[in-house]
Amino acid sequence: MLSFRLVAVSVVLVGAIACSSSSPSTSPSPTPSPAPAPTPTPGVPSSSVTIPVGASSLGSSAYAPDDLTVAVGTTVTWMNTDSVAHTSTSDATGWNSGAVAPGGQFSVAFQTAGSFPYHCAIHPGMVGRVVAVERQ
Repeated sequence: MLSFRLVAVSVVLVGAIACSSSSPSTSPSPTPSPAPAPTPTPGVPSSSVTIPVGASSLGSSAYAPDDLTVAVGTTVTWMNTDSVAHTSTSDATGWNSGAVAPGGQFSVAFQTAGSFPYHCAIHPGMVGRVVAVERQ
């Protein structure tokens, strides 16, 4: 009885292994096409702030520009060109980029008018402000 079970289990295992093995395909598998580069959305304004090399020692001029005025609806992108990580963190509840690595970027759309001061959570002396104004 034990040898019958052993044979039965062996047959099931061999069958399972044979069914799960893959045979070479006669046609090549399709290569995924690269994703298209994002294009700016027409009619949506954008602006940028650069975090320059040595920003952590530049204090209130560490974001370029450190005081930026944009129209409501504008997307602002912070680009870190420094060799260390920085953040763009709203002083109030708003946004927090987390650590933006060297060469990285972070974007926020300003949908309401107002003055929005921000800082680097890693380097407290780094401060800036975005002012969003209604379009005229």
